[in-house]
Amino acid sequence: MEPINLNRLVYFAAVVDAASFTRAADRLGITKAVVSQQVAQLERELKTDLLVRTTRRVEPTEAGRLLHARCAAILREAESAIAELAQTNAAPMGLLRIAAPNDYGTCILAPIVTAFSRTYPACRVELILADSRVDVVASQIDLSIRVGWLDDSTLQTRRIGSFRQLLVAAPGVVKRVVHPRDLTTLPFITNAALREPLTWQFTRGEAGRETVQMTQALSINTTPAVLAATLAAGGLAVLPDFLITDDLAAGRLVQVLPSWTLPSGGIHAVFPAARFRPPKVTAFVAMLMDAHKRLAASGRRRTR
Repeated sequence: MEPINLNRLVYFAAVVDAASFTRAADRLGITKAVVSQQVAQLERELKTDLLVRTTRRVEPTEAGRLLHARCAAILREAESAIAELAQTNAAPMGLLRIAAPNDYGTCILAPIVTAFSRTYPACRVELILADSRVDVVASQIDLSIRVGWLDDSTLQTRRIGSFRQLLVAAPGVVKRVVHPRDLTTLPFITNAALREPLTWQFTRGEAGRETVQMTQALSINTTPAVLAATLAAGGLAVLPDFLITDDLAAGRLVQVLPSWTLPSGGIHAVFPAARFRPPKVTAFVAMLMDAHKRLAASGRRRTR
């Protein structure tokens, strides 16, 4: 069989969808004669009758129905590819609404959205910081950053990076701690935004595993405030590494039991379910991922 001109599938599909050569021609913006010629040529190339023509209506034959089912899917994929390419090539513009937790938004996102606004002046950014979960659909959020562990969701997600949880205190708060069991009587600052703010599982190597119930000294419902209380020597606290890097480096905080580790968490971008993401979202996620790669690289350099 000689190569088929795939352009003729467009004419054939239009005729089947409209059940008429005339209506198909109107939809395509060409003459009925051109549509008829193209479909007839397709039948000659395939050596198969694809349509049954009557004075009132056009119906596909069995072969026509099979071909239409396949070519309709092909045409949809082609349209999707073209639309996706157009989205990729389009310049980011318009209002970009981002939701994030207070600590991550203040420490990580604020500098990045500033750089994004300079890079794409046609975009306006609205950064919404809240430790409570934001409904991205109801609140018309373009993307939300979730720090921790994702629940099952119908939303689309993309992993941006990860973070470590560190047990820390101000210098002098902890005199001597050699095992997680030593922590149970020490004052602990709980983050009330967490599900189980007093229960923590420590691991060391493959065999070491210890679950500890802390003793609450203070309960605070935002992570930046937990950090402030920890710096003020209010007790021990578990905080994400991205929030306390500078405080550890400057000696304002010390890590407690550094040979033991707490569960690491993920940093995810969460989007409303959609087939295509606007260029403003795609460009911001790319910038955010680049920033996390640089942060990870600098963290590796500091630990060498």
